Amino acid sequence: MQYDPIKRSLGKVFNHTSMLRRLFYKMLDVLLLRTWHIKKQLNRWPGARAQEVSVLDAGSGFGQYIYYLSQKHPHWNILGLDVKTEQIADCNHFFQKIGASNVRFEVADLTALKFNSQFDLVLCVDVMEHIEEDRKVLENFYNALKPGGMLLISTPSDQGGSDVHSHTHEDEGAVGFIDEHVRDGYAINDLDEKLRTAGFTQTAIHYQYGKPGKLSWRLSMKYPIQLLNVSRLFFVLIPFYYLFVFPFSLILNWLDVISQHHSGTGLIARAWKE
Repeated sequence: MQYDPIKRSLGKVFNHTSMLRRLFYKMLDVLLLRTWHIKKQLNRWPGARAQEVSVLDAGSGFGQYIYYLSQKHPHWNILGLDVKTEQIADCNHFFQKIGASNVRFEVADLTALKFNSQFDLVLCVDVMEHIEEDRKVLENFYNALKPGGMLLISTPSDQGGSDVHSHTHEDEGAVGFIDEHVRDGYAINDLDEKLRTAGFTQTAIHYQYGKPGKLSWRLSMKYPIQLLNVSRLFFVLIPFYYLFVFPFSLILNWLDVISQHHSGTGLIARAWKE
């Protein structure tokens, strides 16, 4: 399944006006379960109470997390990095238009970062599964953080994070739902080992997308994207689809966020630099 072309199509639709862009961010906040989990961790981070904070969003995409942070903390300095030149240009244009002078975006390769103790928080959402040289990237994140800084990662787990269940006989040889992933997901022990090898001595990793979240993701993301991959004409039907699905997704997302999961298709990882 090709996910990036769908994202590009959505970006073009919602980039026409600042109002549409803000509406797009609100939709992502509500529909994307990972956003619920990320916001929960950001709000619990002790550094969130500080007036002056430097944040690196590594793989900033549409800029939805930067928008959230910049609106809530207008005095924070926030840098968004992404490999996609078009998205960086779109984000810079939008944030300049709304007067967010504390925010900037740059094109960058995360494997080649040269930051040294510059950030209080490094945010990396749904990026690590796209990068072969993940150890190098984690080392770069460690170097980028100030002592006491935190790294916050959201990434698929090896429990079917790319919607692959190859551990079952009937699914052997199956491919992931999203073709752009270089790995189907991380085991907790695997990610923990890589974080500690990068230099982090304190880590906390737990599952997200348990049973409620997995069902919500399929209803709110997987099935609509499958329809849009068949034909862009389904853009017309998507609003009616969400009118029916939206209440169920909200309840499922809430259940996923308040629950502790022994297994799940996603991971939330926090790591601190001493």
